Parts: sequence; C-alpha cells; structure tokens
Amino acid sequence: MATKPRAPVTILSLRKLSLGTAETQIKEPKMFTVEDAVETIGFGRFHIALFLIMGSTGMVFFGYMVFSILFGLLADRYGRWKILLVSFLWGAYFSLLTSFAPSYIWFVFLRTMVGCGVSGHSQGLIIKTEFLPTKYRGYMLPLSQVFWLAGSLLIIGLASVIIPTIGWRWLIRVASIPGIILIMAFKFIPESARFNVSTGNTPAALATLEHIAKMNRAVMPEGKLVEPILEKRGRFADLLDAKYLRTTLQIWVIWLGISFAYYGVILASAELLERDLVCGSKSDSEVVVTQGDSEESQSPCHCHMFAPSDYRTMIISTVGEIALNPLNILGINFLGRRLSLSITMGCTALFFLLLNICTSSAGLIGFLFLLRALVAANFNTIYIYTAEVYPTTMRALGMGTSGSLCRIGAMVAPFISQVLMSASILGALCLFSSVCVICAISAFTLPIETKGRALQQIE
Repeated sequence: MATKPRAPVTILSLRKLSLGTAETQIKEPKMFTVEDAVETIGFGRFHIALFLIMGSTGMVFFGYMVFSILFGLLADRYGRWKILLVSFLWGAYFSLLTSFAPSYIWFVFLRTMVGCGVSGHSQGLIIKTEFLPTKYRGYMLPLSQVFWLAGSLLIIGLASVIIPTIGWRWLIRVASIPGIILIMAFKFIPESARFNVSTGNTPAALATLEHIAKMNRAVMPEGKLVEPILEKRGRFADLLDAKYLRTTLQIWVIWLGISFAYYGVILASAELLERDLVCGSKSDSEVVVTQGDSEESQSPCHCHMFAPSDYRTMIISTVGEIALNPLNILGINFLGRRLSLSITMGCTALFFLLLNICTSSAGLIGFLFLLRALVAANFNTIYIYTAEVYPTTMRALGMGTSGSLCRIGAMVAPFISQVLMSASILGALCLFSSVCVICAISAFTLPIETKGRALQQIE
C-alpha cells in the first residue's frame, strides 16, 4: 500500500531574546585628554602655589627683544620649565653683576644680559595658562598683576631709602636677593603636561596630572590619557599660516602699541615730575647748577635727585596699575577679551589727551594714576589673549615674538616721552593717543575670541 507523501514541515524555534546589552560585548576602553584632566581636576592648592612662585619671577630692552623669540622657539621644542629655569638663573646672575659695573658701557652691556634672561619669564605665564581650567583663566591670570605691582612698589620703596644713603649699586644687590632665593622653588614647578604629551612623553604628563589631582584633593578622569604626538613644534611658518596670519599681525600691532603706551606713561610721569611740567610752566627752562653759594654755571641737563615727595607720587601712580583689576576681570570674563581690550585701549587714548589739560599737581597725579591703571589692564588682557589663541605647538613662540615686538615699543617710548615732549607736550601726547586708537581698532577686529574656549593642542 503506497504511503501518502507528507508535506514538508517547518519547525520554528522560539528563543527568549534579551533587550539588554549582551554580556559578551567588549566595552571600549575609556580615554581622556590633558584638557579633560585639567578641567576635571579643577582649581586648587597646586594652582595657588604655582601662582605664588611664578608671580615672584615678575619682580633692558634690546636683550629682551632678541632672546624673547629665541626662548619662545626653544620652549615650544624643548619644554617650558627648562627655558624658564635657564632664563631665571641668567637674569639673577647678570643682575647681580650689574652692581659691580666699572663703567657706563659695562652697565649697559650687563643690563642687556639681564634683559636676555627676563625675556624667558613669560614661560611662567604659559605654564599657568596650560594648567588652569578654562573657567578660571579669566579670573586667575589677571591677578598676576598683583605680583608685578608688589615688585614695583618694593623697588620704589627700596630706592627711596637705599639710593640716597648707600647708592644704586646696593639697590641692585638687595633687589637681586629674592630672585636668587626663589631659584630653590623651581623644584616645585612641573613641566607642562600639554607639552609633554605633544612630545610623546605621556607617562610624565600623566604623573604630573596625578600629582596635581592629589595636591588639589581631586580625582582624575577615568580611562587612558590619549593625545596626538606633534612632531612639528615651534615653527615661524605656523605663526604666518593662513589660519593665524591676520591674528598674528594684529596681535603684534597691539603688543607694540601697548608697550609704547605703558613705558610712555612711566617715563612721562618721571619727566613731568622732574621738570615740573604742570601746565607746561617750565618746559623750556634750564636747571641751574650751583657750587657753594654762587651760581657759576648753567647746564641744559634736567636731571636731579628725586625728593621724598617724588617717590610718594611714583608710588601713588604705580598703585594705579591694580586699581582697575576688578573691572578688568569682569570685562574679560563677561564682555570677552577682544571687546574688553578695545574699551581699555580707547580709554587710554582719551586719558593721554586729557594730560594736555592745564591742572594742579593733584590733578596731574590723578590722570597719571588712571593712565597707569588703564595701560596695566591692556597688558593683562593681551597677555591672556596671546596665551589662549595659539595652539600648544606654537604657544610659546607666539608669546615670544609678541614680547619681542613689545620691546620695540618700549625702546621707542623714551624718544617720545622725553625727547619729543621737551619740544612739544601736545605733540607727544597726541602721538601716544593715536597709537592707542589704532590698537583699539585692532583689538576690536581680532578674528578669534578666546573667552570660554578650550586651549588648542594642534592647529
């Protein structure tokens, strides 16, 4: 009997499906960058210690101009810490030697050597910038001005006591002591973690970040520190690359102008005090040099020793450098770096013109006080902006070239504030004001705003 063919049967197998992640799935390892670590660790005792040490190094212009570029280039290639230490040792050594200068020529040479060393001190600002979390940079970096103010007030106070008694040589020797002592503090300053990872020295960067986290009583990000190795660092061509060309050129103009105005204010202050140029009353007079009780000769030299009242006036005007610091901090954090700098530069231009107003000695001191406050605010802002706008590969070089242009402005300032001012106070002050207007426009039109922007590791 034939069997009836059976139809094929499809067997369905039902399985219980899990909507969760399969246990066998391999989890990707977590990774983080130096930026992540800096932001996670936050601000703490490490940063306070770093600011105290770095601020103390801020307590001469041709040497500064030349070596500022060289030290910036070397810092991008070989590290910020090494260059900072070398420059600090160099500056302290030649500063002490200056007190033994046997002639004016030797004095000028040794001060030039001091300037070479001081030019590397800007690496301290770079280190602080690279370790600070983004939200703290706009608040902490302007406070560095406090150390500059403290150093300025200290040297004025020492000068008022030491120069009239034991002479300028001892002033230099005494002023060199803090720098020599602070050399011992360098063992507490780490190399920049951002620089270390850019050179492939990730273990050193990780060790530094872990030390900072421990010191700040904070935690590190989870995962593995991963950053690209950057072979090309510290190249001039990068500063003039299409992406940064406009920014670089405008920054150079601003640095030159700010330095020109800053040292112009300082030298003009001394000039006005020495010659009693309030209302231009004695601008064309000559100082009479007396011997004994008779006036035997006349000399066109306007130099004379400062009286105690002159030192007090210099102290008052110097204190002005920090007067606007709270407003400056608010401005760069809420208005941004560009707009804040543009406003303070515009106000600087205005107050240079106001010095033309015939006023009393008290009024002159008031104007100089506000001018010192404004030019100090300008310096604060451009320092922060320059350190923030460039990536790690050329941050130190960008600061170095800017510092070099800064010295050019400083070297030109005496010719205007002392030579041209002797012929025309109005002409000199109008020139200072015009330069500030150009800087204000350059600041307002900068192509990149760095407020709230993370530091760039690569271009």
